[in-house]
Amino acid sequence: MRQPWVVGFDLDLTLVDSRPGVAAVLRELNVRTGASVDVDLVISRLGPPLRVELANWFPTHQVDDAVALYRSLYPQLAVARSPALPGAHEAVAAARADGGVAVVISAKIAPLVQLHLDHLGLTVDAVAGDRFGDGKSQAMADHGVRAYVGDHVADMAAAQAAGALGIGVATGPCTANELRGAGATVVLPGLVDLPGWLIRG
Repeated sequence: MRQPWVVGFDLDLTLVDSRPGVAAVLRELNVRTGASVDVDLVISRLGPPLRVELANWFPTHQVDDAVALYRSLYPQLAVARSPALPGAHEAVAAARADGGVAVVISAKIAPLVQLHLDHLGLTVDAVAGDRFGDGKSQAMADHGVRAYVGDHVADMAAAQAAGALGIGVATGPCTANELRGAGATVVLPGLVDLPGWLIRG
């Protein structure tokens, strides 16, 4: 019998196509604040923390308020607009099979992560939110993650730093070559291919 997996998953553009939802929130943020956030540009590079992105569009003294407003708008405007990516349910089920564990580790704060999971009926064993870079690595270590699935080069670097296998999925802003260059052990076209890889692995 194979050793059970402890698999970590990123959320945005790994399990969930959050681009339509994020775009809706950003458009409303522009309306309410008078900002000029380039919505198309932002959704083309999802991955880094919200505060880092909004700092590109708001003066330093307004960033905290912009983050708070964004997060207050998010549940109503983003969750229902954000579908699961193909294979998401099957990938999580495969990770949890035979005693395995699935953990979502995301730059998004945990309550918003959980809203997406609940809306889509994705059942995981734990959620670690507000994690990026070293924070993701620490969460992987805390949960004993053996492999981490993500769409961003920062995900692969964090997995490598944590001593976990980096499984890149080419469903986000980073190319397969970029993911490999950042330390991915393997790059898959999407989550549809993950269950077979876990069985072989």
